[in-house]
Amino acid sequence: MEWLHPLVVVGYAVAIGVGIDLDHFLIARYNTGSWRALRYVFSKPRRALGDQSTIFREDDLGPFERLLSHVVIIGLAVLATWLVAPSLGVITAVTLYGHVLSDLVADVRMFEVHVRGNSL
Repeated sequence: MEWLHPLVVVGYAVAIGVGIDLDHFLIARYNTGSWRALRYVFSKPRRALGDQSTIFREDDLGPFERLLSHVVIIGLAVLATWLVAPSLGVITAVTLYGHVLSDLVADVRMFEVHVRGNSL
């Protein structure tokens, strides 16, 4: 594996870790027929860095759609970057695996709070 400067690795990991979430806007557009969520973020970009729960409405996208699109994107991204440079493929795989794992943990926590809250 060729050597990559740690700052390059961190910058790349941040870029793909954030970039993979752009699919949320495409899913929301598909589900609603509107670019409302994207216009909302463009009107005040700080919203994307602050309280992200204000960006999407309940019917814009569901956790299964989001996770399914992430898995498809990850498969393609890892293959493409592996073909360019195996070390880049490994960095892509590890970064995006961590992203999806954190999404799953958050979804499980939200599910448990919602289900337990409704069953009491």
